[in-house]
Amino acid sequence: MRLYVLVPAALLGLAPLGCGGSDPEPNDPSQMQNQYGASTQYPPGQYPPGQYGQPAPAGQYGQPAPAGQYGQPAGTPTTPAPTTPAAGASGGQAAPIAPTMVAAATPVLTAMAASEVQGMQAEGGAFAGQFQDGQTLEQPFNIQPGKCYSVIGVGVGIQELDIQLVAHTPPMPPVVLAQDSTTGPNATLGGKGQCFKNPLPIGGPAKAVLRVRGSGMAVGQIYVK
Repeated sequence: MRLYVLVPAALLGLAPLGCGGSDPEPNDPSQMQNQYGASTQYPPGQYPPGQYGQPAPAGQYGQPAPAGQYGQPAGTPTTPAPTTPAAGASGGQAAPIAPTMVAAATPVLTAMAASEVQGMQAEGGAFAGQFQDGQTLEQPFNIQPGKCYSVIGVGVGIQELDIQLVAHTPPMPPVVLAQDSTTGPNATLGGKGQCFKNPLPIGGPAKAVLRVRGSGMAVGQIYVK
């Protein structure tokens, strides 16, 4: 009975030696090379052609686009800065008309003169024009030394009337001496005792300028004292 037990035990102890033999290890790299062909070694950072990491040929995806094509940063557009019209500048000249053609404005002009320029006298006659949006009408006159000036304007059909007193002695550029601060179709420059007084001991050429927004007619009158 003892011999029957020991012999099988001895055979079991030899089983692993008989199975090992010369069969290759499943994960042996050298055996994999023998099965699938020789492996070519590449320097670090390089890969076989067509594999991941290989630089793409020129002209294919990933190559920088040539200058001037899509993807190139566009130039930043510039916006012109807004400018203030120069003295006497306009969107064109209004068509002069006879003041009598603005008869509807005459009562308004008379009433404004009574309240705005008391004690002052009219300098020359009234002047009037037919306006398109942005146009101006100019009335030349001579500023006298030591005198004080005001201008009243009345509009018919327009949205806004602006008045300026401008000195202009060519070849010097025009210079704005005063301008109204009122809004609406009627305007007063130098009303309520705030007339523009010439600070110089000499006079010179000047002009009253009416500028409108909207289309219609306007009449103006210069006053002095």
